[in-house]
Amino acid sequence: MSNGLARASVRFRPASFVGTFVALFFAAAVITACGTLLQTGITASVPAGRYADAPVVVAADPTVGITFRQGEDTETEEQPVPDRARVDAALTARIAAQPGVAAARPDSAFPVQGGPGGPLTGRGFAALGIAGPQDRLVEGRAPGAGEVVLDSDTARAAQLAPGATVALTAPGGGGSYRISGLAAPQPAGPTAWFADQQADRLSGHPGRVDAIAVQPREGVTAKALAGQVGTAVGGAAEVRTGRDRGAVEQPALAGAREALAGIGGSFGGIATMTAVFVAVSTVALATGQRAREFALLRAVGATPRQIRRTIATEAMLVAPLAAASGLLPGLALARWWFGGMVERGAVPEAVELSVGPLPMVAAVVLCTLAALAAGFFAARRPARMRAGQALGAAAVEPSRPGWIRTGLGLLFAVGGTVLAGVATGLNGTDAANTALGVVMCFLTAVALLGPWVARVAAGLLGVPLRAGGAPGSLAADNTRANARRLASAITPIAMVTAFCGTLLFMQSTLRHESGEQVRTGLTADHVLGSTGPGLPAAVPGAAGTPGAVERAAGLPGVDAAVGVLRTGVVYRDGHNLDSAAALGITGDPSRLPRVLDLDVRSGALADLGRSPDTVALDATLASALGAEVGERVQLWLGDGTESKPLVVATYGRGLGFGQVLLPRAAVAEHVTAAFDQQVLVADAPGADRAAVARGLAGLGVPGMTVTDRAGFAAQADKDQEMGAWANAVMAGVLGGFAAVTAANTLVMTVLDRRREVALLRLAGTTRGQVRRMMRWEALLVAATGLGVGAVIAWVTLVPVTRGLTGASPYVPPGTALPLAAGAVALCLAATAAPARALLRSRPIAMGGGKQ
Repeated sequence: MSNGLARASVRFRPASFVGTFVALFFAAAVITACGTLLQTGITASVPAGRYADAPVVVAADPTVGITFRQGEDTETEEQPVPDRARVDAALTARIAAQPGVAAARPDSAFPVQGGPGGPLTGRGFAALGIAGPQDRLVEGRAPGAGEVVLDSDTARAAQLAPGATVALTAPGGGGSYRISGLAAPQPAGPTAWFADQQADRLSGHPGRVDAIAVQPREGVTAKALAGQVGTAVGGAAEVRTGRDRGAVEQPALAGAREALAGIGGSFGGIATMTAVFVAVSTVALATGQRAREFALLRAVGATPRQIRRTIATEAMLVAPLAAASGLLPGLALARWWFGGMVERGAVPEAVELSVGPLPMVAAVVLCTLAALAAGFFAARRPARMRAGQALGAAAVEPSRPGWIRTGLGLLFAVGGTVLAGVATGLNGTDAANTALGVVMCFLTAVALLGPWVARVAAGLLGVPLRAGGAPGSLAADNTRANARRLASAITPIAMVTAFCGTLLFMQSTLRHESGEQVRTGLTADHVLGSTGPGLPAAVPGAAGTPGAVERAAGLPGVDAAVGVLRTGVVYRDGHNLDSAAALGITGDPSRLPRVLDLDVRSGALADLGRSPDTVALDATLASALGAEVGERVQLWLGDGTESKPLVVATYGRGLGFGQVLLPRAAVAEHVTAAFDQQVLVADAPGADRAAVARGLAGLGVPGMTVTDRAGFAAQADKDQEMGAWANAVMAGVLGGFAAVTAANTLVMTVLDRRREVALLRLAGTTRGQVRRMMRWEALLVAATGLGVGAVIAWVTLVPVTRGLTGASPYVPPGTALPLAAGAVALCLAATAAPARALLRSRPIAMGGGKQ
């Protein structure tokens, strides 16, 4: 009997299940998209390209790790290094001494400026041949001191031949080099090979190489070779084989995995909870609207078990089909999302989206279980009642929510409040990590306490509504009498506002405060940038032309010139590891206040010049680390090298300029391209700014650009572009899903009022009055949802933004007003369309028709 009832319900009353289908469809799409990104983050790999002919590659661990005790267990926390980790070049000889090794070639890549046709990639000549037999010298001979080998395509395009001379500048110095030979064209682009000792110096990180490619002797298997190499290196490096070799060529892969796992795991968990929560709410609403039907079934003899089995069968008929229909759109969303991350450089182009069955199976199973649970919960009350009670209860909405529901709602509200209070005492990063948890607590509270929220809103907004005449008065009375029904529509609107407000306004606050700090703190008159890898800096103890800072400082009319080398560091905060933007200061740190006003809180920036073993910290970061001037802090530099510099100053504008300042000498050997990204120049008092700008433009530095302060601000905005895009996408995914659900819920609630509209029409209410009543109700729903969501977003944002920026949330009208207008338009549209459909029918037919 139950199965027949379920099939009949779906067949003859499909409209009752459309709302459920839509909610489960979009829930499955969101779960599938996030699950696919998570799977990609776990399994992401790239095929070996340059190292395809080297069965074993030795490389450094691309992460920083700490081990700590958690109770009786030992746990490890890891964080990808900001730059490329490197291995000791001395391992090459130890590896080559193994009996199964035919060749061990050290390999490094570093940028070279001034080459024919543009920037080059510099390498040591020993690396020639790593890419296979075709990677060879085709003309001339190997380079000696002061010589270079160019790839044939680059040389011929510039009409150069062996014997010609080129001026080249690398991170470790520069000069004029005679072309000793030509090599085969390179897939990676223009390349220059130097004598190995010279390449070691020019790379900027002497004694360390990116990787060591190992070739076996004839008859030695890759497994045996890896074993011998592992014995040679011990724990000093990692031995990579198979697809793991590709990760050595793509040092950004570790960060990409973390980003994908963060979106698919952390955000995906919140998105999945939201999707399931919304699906459960919609299924419960659809089931609750059929209370009269269940009451009639009880009246004709159906048992509670038969009703529960009917609901279960309906869920099994609708939920798997709805969830399966959402799988392909979910994969399309994941592919678009993944493509955006690749386009913005967060994921290497060689990584492919991993599409597997597990996320899709999880989506179908979760949606089906959610539908079953929601249906059982909603039908529990009418199924347990006696037949006569069920008919009476179905005719009238319960006057107030149950005590269990109310108690749970209050518990979640208290939990959200406590969590928001705890966030006020955390540093910015930890507070930001609590944001979505606070939002979820409050939204769950709103969903459980929805009828009470609707009653309060009706009481507050009912007075102005009644002043609007009969339609407004009807809307106020209906809202108060049917608070449970309106609560189902208010919750999704509050969800849209809270999620979008939290994600979008957190980013807008960061960008606004960062922009304000840059505008206030940048006092330089000119900013030198580069269209290539950067601006060359003088290398201590190396002969050659002076760097861009020295050249700029020597111009007439220039008072100070300071270079900035952008990099990153990893720091430890308790049991967590996190990364921070850092600047290496080129030049005299005592001149730094002439080009930057960093709002120094303690110590002196000039003390950065005392020793490379010094650091200045943003005050917020210093507070999180518990570090003061005169104390040492534990940091890991760009390549993962541990350092414990002495804190000599703290400052207040780290959001705009970087949270860590280090002497250039401390970081230059730990980055891939030890070129300054910018040089900040301050004019001497009374100098002609235009004349100084012309002098700077004539310095002769390859690829150099001369801009004003706006150029620095543009770079700061570019650095935050990925974060802004990621937050916008997350807001779009959650907000879009919640918006669709809100519209779906409003349509369901309006269509469920067939009898009510018929009675109003029979009582003499005109079509126009009914439509106006519906519009007033839609506006009340929109206003309540926006108000509740805005309060949740504000309570969430205040501790986060104050921890991150020291300022209150910044809400740009250009973002807030369209968001509010969209919510209002959504409510009006989702109410007007079904209302017009109801009003086309005759009142008598509606009154006697099916619910």
